Amino acid sequence: MTHIVLESCIRCRYTDCVDVCPVDCFREGPNMLVIDPDECIDCAVCIPECPVEAIKAEEDVPADQQKFIALNAELARDWPSITRTKPALADADDWKDVKEKLQYLER
Repeated sequence: MTHIVLESCIRCRYTDCVDVCPVDCFREGPNMLVIDPDECIDCAVCIPECPVEAIKAEEDVPADQQKFIALNAELARDWPSITRTKPALADADDWKDVKEKLQYLER
């Protein structure tokens, strides 16, 4: 099992989760983070760190977010590793409560 970064991360990219990850499984895209399923050890320490509740265990991913399981795996192959906290995107607070943001994902 692995953990999945969901849609609420898009256009926010808070990185609080990155510092606590013991295996550096986060990957950084232009406006979202993803988790590399081959690296994640299912420890769950990242879940409470996310201010927008964008991280779930794979078995807890809601039905309307299931596409993010494959999307995390796909994007993790191409995006670089991130191992240190960085500032959130400049307008992250404006986007943190917005729903249905997939169309804004930058690859």
